Amino acid sequence: MNIDKNKIPEHVQRIHLIAVCGTGMGALACMLKDLGYVVTGSDQHVYPPMSTFLKEKGIFLSQGFRPENLAYGPDLVVVGNAVSKDNPEVVEMCRRGLHFCSMPQAVNTFAGRGKQTILVTGTHGKTTTSALIAWLLHSAGMGVSFVIGGILANFNSNYFLGTGDYLVVEGDEYDTAFFDKGPKFMHYDPTIAVLTSVEFDHADIFSDLDHIKKAFSTFVSGLRNDATLVAFQHDSNVDDVIRAAHCNLYRYGSEGGDWAIKPVRIDFPWTIFDVYKSRHIYGRFQTPMPGDHNLSNTLAAIAVADRLNIPKQTIQEAIQGFKGVKRRQEIRGTKNGIVIIDDFAHHPTAVKKTIQAIKGYYSESRLVAVFEPRTNTSMRNIFQNVYSEAFDSADRVCIRKPALLKKIPSKERFSSKQLVADLNKRGLDATYFENTEGIIDFLVKETRSGDVILVMSNGGFDNIHDRLLERL
Repeated sequence: MNIDKNKIPEHVQRIHLIAVCGTGMGALACMLKDLGYVVTGSDQHVYPPMSTFLKEKGIFLSQGFRPENLAYGPDLVVVGNAVSKDNPEVVEMCRRGLHFCSMPQAVNTFAGRGKQTILVTGTHGKTTTSALIAWLLHSAGMGVSFVIGGILANFNSNYFLGTGDYLVVEGDEYDTAFFDKGPKFMHYDPTIAVLTSVEFDHADIFSDLDHIKKAFSTFVSGLRNDATLVAFQHDSNVDDVIRAAHCNLYRYGSEGGDWAIKPVRIDFPWTIFDVYKSRHIYGRFQTPMPGDHNLSNTLAAIAVADRLNIPKQTIQEAIQGFKGVKRRQEIRGTKNGIVIIDDFAHHPTAVKKTIQAIKGYYSESRLVAVFEPRTNTSMRNIFQNVYSEAFDSADRVCIRKPALLKKIPSKERFSSKQLVADLNKRGLDATYFENTEGIIDFLVKETRSGDVILVMSNGGFDNIHDRLLERL
């Protein structure tokens, strides 16, 4: 591979994306099309809704990775981070000597050109926090652009091209590409950055917590002196990371710090809370999003909006009108009095906080938590014992055997059976399932009107939500 070709040439008209059907790559492809480029793409699995969405945009899609997909000689190839160096199109790209780049390189160049970047990083809460910041700027008439790893319900999109000065980006710590093993967030030079949390995750690329903290510390130390970092207050790992900061620093949390939040009450469907700035009351707000973690995400967004001089009343109205992000505590439907909620939670901390949030919101309901370990980390036994403490707020628990477990070395595999046994020892009503069909049959038989079913997975979970709605 000629690494000198890893750059975006000055004159680009035709762009090909390898592995285009991922959420982020699909958004980038549409954004490039909107900017006037000729865009093509390929993927191993081309299927709706992303395939339909891309085709409606006029993007030519190829099923499978084949050398001939590059025969037309694109000016630039964007390589997805799931693509390996022996991919047939990568091999052909190198043979032809084509220019190539990663997704964050492309976002930074094409979407971020001439704009100031607001970057949201952290192990948890990135998507919701960045989505809320984008909505606040949009509500303030600031013509915001954004690229975010989830579908914003207010826009029905995970990207937007605005005419204003700001680009909001969700900054992932996962590696960039096979030719660039550094975190994606290292490709941005933000005017404002948010750090929500730091925990061990992504065990397939990070060896331990110190490895992750080093990555975040490198990012923080690289922020410009005139940049602003908004960092969570109550996280010792964040404390360690921000020691490297030499920019403007603001902390946010439930008490003390520069920004603090005090929950007032739940007045269904609203959570009402007070915000303090520099220990003085800033204002009273209400949000439709449940849970302390969402209040924390909201507080971070308020701090950013205030830094950009958005009027408090505009912030209050925008937070009240925020419709959330799909797959983040999204109500998929209600059937015979049973509510089905979808959430992306997979890390044990996210699982625990999500269950607590939903139980607090539906305090009179019986909560059934359904969990599918699916990520490279959750299918490993790293958090085997920690997961047993994540389900305490649920009334019933259903745990599926990981469908992709064969990807993990046998000695490192997570055991759903062991988790269920550990949950039962803690006095929880937990059941193990070999497959999704078994869970559906169980829920159809065992749930009743008034129950809430919370489904947690970072994947499609065999379309369990719609199938349940059909069967209940």
